[in-house]
Amino acid sequence: MNRKDYIKRLESYEEQIIETLKDLISFKSVVDEQGEGYPFGKEVHRAFMYMLEKAKAEGYDILNVDDYGGHIEIPGYKLDDEGEIVTTVNETLAIPLHLDVVPAGDGWDTDPYEAQIIDGKIFGRGAIDNKGPASAIYFAVKSLISSGYIPSKNIRIILGLDEETEWKGMNYYMDRVDPPYFGFAPDADFPVINGEMGILIFDIAKKLTNTNEKGIVLRSLTGGNAPNSVPDTARAVILHEAYDEIKSLISDFNSETGYDVKSKGAGKALEITVAGRSAHGATPEEGLNAISIMMSLLGRIGLAGESVREFIDFYNTRIGFEFHGESLGINLVDEPSGELILNTGKIKLDKDAAILTVNVRYPVTFTDDDVYDRLQPVLEEFELGLVKDVHQKPIYYPVDHPFIQKLMKVYTENTGDEESKPIVIGGGTYARAIPSAVAFGASFPGKPENAHQKNEYIEINDLMLAAKIYADAIYELTKGE
Repeated sequence: MNRKDYIKRLESYEEQIIETLKDLISFKSVVDEQGEGYPFGKEVHRAFMYMLEKAKAEGYDILNVDDYGGHIEIPGYKLDDEGEIVTTVNETLAIPLHLDVVPAGDGWDTDPYEAQIIDGKIFGRGAIDNKGPASAIYFAVKSLISSGYIPSKNIRIILGLDEETEWKGMNYYMDRVDPPYFGFAPDADFPVINGEMGILIFDIAKKLTNTNEKGIVLRSLTGGNAPNSVPDTARAVILHEAYDEIKSLISDFNSETGYDVKSKGAGKALEITVAGRSAHGATPEEGLNAISIMMSLLGRIGLAGESVREFIDFYNTRIGFEFHGESLGINLVDEPSGELILNTGKIKLDKDAAILTVNVRYPVTFTDDDVYDRLQPVLEEFELGLVKDVHQKPIYYPVDHPFIQKLMKVYTENTGDEESKPIVIGGGTYARAIPSAVAFGASFPGKPENAHQKNEYIEINDLMLAAKIYADAIYELTKGE
């Protein structure tokens, strides 16, 4: 098949690629397991049905697995020497996408669910993670098939619905379909991801005891939207007779640190709010953790209640602003992936308990037990409980693996970039759910990381280049020998 044919056709789809992305952004597809009778809420379901109905209208095979996920599939065939179809095939190339997004948060310059094109960039929640790549993949496949290409392997675009939370949908789907042979997930970075660190989400909890101490009482504390995002807001409510001293302390704290902490009185209550900067939980150093700022401030106030003070002391002495778990004793390191990554994503404290939700990404040569065995002595020291939630095992392929080399070749031929090398990331993608799979794009080297942040965007030029890379990759991975 002539590459120029399908690339030219793909270029003609640019307006449709953009419009499809804008449509997908319009769905506020944040997982809501309590909403509207669908497993992950009405808006996630609407985004799912949009893609299935679009594919069905164009004649592709579709599958909806009880609204937990599904796929769009183009069958592959074995051809004879004259190019005639002999039989169907069993091998399947899977390309898992996800249509859910993390909450938008505050501080956007545009409506996060109404896509805007500004200076060649498409802004909106999900633009880069993962709705832009979803549109690019769909039209990459369409450009091949509409150009007359007959793949020698089935091409399956898997539509995941809760990648940003617990993967219940993907697990449900994979339990009910024939597993694909291999694949790639367009949900990370180019040139290619040859490894993903192990991922843990767990709660650190402390039961709080009633106190008769006089003084400043911490009534409540909340912060963060999701475990895998750096929290950009935190809010505390304290009770005390006089606030002038606390307000002065906050003013001094802001002057000393440069942080953005505000306070507002309401009767006997004082509300304290912190503004941080959101980032992906895999790159917490690119954000500013509002919970860490709040805990640092609260540690200076001298709150009533020994158990409250102990919990705050634990946070400030064993977590603070660290990204690698050094003071928790879990700072594991290996050569392929570097240091363990730590993000405190959510906190909730009331009169009964304090619960801190932690997201850890551990190096590929270690296990979850290596993390928990090192963490346990610290938790025992501070009389804290541990509630394990999510575990995703790491994946890793050597840089000289044939699959990695093939994807590298496609990337290099499209970009001319011969400097970038395969990388191990802290992020977790649906590549983990597919046998023999890796993540591949769609963020290009040197571009700012804006997934999970306010004002998320994808450049139109990058979107189109990614689509061309994907079209070439799909062709190379599914063409006949």
